[in-house]
Amino acid sequence: MACAIGGAGEPAARAARAVGDGLLERVAAIGTAGHVLDFDDTFLPGIAHLSAPTAPAAIAVGAHVGATVGEVLDAYAAGFEAMGAVAEASHPALYDRGFHPTAVCGTVGAAVAAAALLDAPRDAAIGLAVLRAGGLRAAFGSDGKSLQVGLAAAAGVAAARLAAAGADIPRERTTAAWAEAYGGAWADPTAPAIERNWIKAWPCCLQTHGAIECAARVGPVPDGRLTVVAHPVSRQAARYDDVQTPLEAKFSIPYLTALTLLHGPPGVASFGGLDAEAQRLAAQRISVRTDDRLRESEFALLAGEQELARTEAASGSPEHPLAPEQLAAKVSDLAGPALDGVLDDDAAPAATLLAALDAVSARAG
Repeated sequence: MACAIGGAGEPAARAARAVGDGLLERVAAIGTAGHVLDFDDTFLPGIAHLSAPTAPAAIAVGAHVGATVGEVLDAYAAGFEAMGAVAEASHPALYDRGFHPTAVCGTVGAAVAAAALLDAPRDAAIGLAVLRAGGLRAAFGSDGKSLQVGLAAAAGVAAARLAAAGADIPRERTTAAWAEAYGGAWADPTAPAIERNWIKAWPCCLQTHGAIECAARVGPVPDGRLTVVAHPVSRQAARYDDVQTPLEAKFSIPYLTALTLLHGPPGVASFGGLDAEAQRLAAQRISVRTDDRLRESEFALLAGEQELARTEAASGSPEHPLAPEQLAAKVSDLAGPALDGVLDDDAAPAATLLAALDAVSARAG
C-alpha cells in the first residue's frame, strides 16, 4: 500500500487511472501504482513481486464485497503463497524465455485472492486465470513493466468473478498446459514463500541491489577501471548500460554502481532524472561480467583483478532483513501518515484500505 501511494503520481499510474473507475480498472490502477517505483517486495526464488498483483486484488475486491480488513489479509496471504509456489517452480524457465514472472504468475495469485473473497471455486478461478496469463521482460525500463502487472491483477480478478458466476474449465487441463506454453512447472504452496521474501532497501531492480551494496561499502570512487561481477540472471533483469531514461536507470548495473559510488545508495528522488556524472562514470569506467558460479543475489566489485567488495545477499534479504525502524521509515517516506493504523483492526471494513489509497490517488491527479 505504501508503494502504491508513493507511485500514484508516476505517468504509468496516472494512465492506468484514466482508463476508468470500474472494479477491474481500479485493480489495474492500484497494481500499476504499487509496482511502478520498483520498490515493492520481491520473492527471489521466483524473481517475482508477489504483493504487486495479489494485494490490489484483495483490497479492491474486499471493499467491493464488504469484507473486513482481516478477511482481506487472509485472501492476500492465500494469493501471495499460490503465486510464490508457481513462480518458484517455473524459475528460471520463465525468465529464460523472456517472460516477466510477476505478470505471468500474478494473474494466478490475484485470482486466488479474489476467489477467497468472492467465495468462488478456487480451481475454476485458477484455470480461467491461466488463460489470461502473460507479460514480457522486454517491458523492463518502460511504463509497460508496471502496467502489465496491474493488468495481470485485473485479469485474475476477472477470472475469479467468472468462476463465481459459474464459468469453469478443468484446472488440470490448463495447469498441465503451463509447461507447454511457458516452459515452467506448476506447483501448489508447500514451503512458505513469505519466509523467503525480500523487502527492498532501494527503489530499483532487485538484481542491482548487490552491486549497490558493494559500491556503498567502497565509498569514494576508486582509480582505474571497475568491473561488477554478477550471476547471469542479474544481467537478464538489469540489461541496460547506456541508459536514456530514469526507468532504464532502475535496470542498469553500471549506472547504479556509479551513482552509489558518487552519491550513496539511491532513493525515490534519485530517479526524478538522470545524473550526468554517474552516466559518464558508468560509460567510461564500469563494466559488467557474469559468473554462473555466483548465487543469484551475489555480486562482487573489482578494480582490475582486486576485489574491493562482495555481497552475497543485500540488505532487505531474508539473510539481512531491514530492522523494524527501517521498515517503518520506508512506509513513512512513501506514504506519510496516510496509512497510520489502517491495519490495526481486523474487524474494520476493507473499504477503509481502499479509501486510503483513493485519497492519495485523487491528489496525484
